[in-house]
Amino acid sequence: MTEDIFEKAKINLTPEIGFDLVGIDYFADSENQLYLVEHFEIYQDALNAKKERKNPDEYFILYKGAGGEFCCR
Repeated sequence: MTEDIFEKAKINLTPEIGFDLVGIDYFADSENQLYLVEHFEIYQDALNAKKERKNPDEYFILYKGAGGEFCCR
């Protein structure tokens, strides 16, 4: 069930255009573990911001693909 909530949160945080850098709060309840850090217009900017974080593995980039599918990196 937690994975379903996590997937719904990822879909809710995915922008229509651009790229969202999203963090994971492991101490929050399962419904509030994901939080928006910053929105970027360019993927490379989002990737650079992720790499600059203290623990880059605790962040990911959400965006919509060319076919409207939800993508996460």
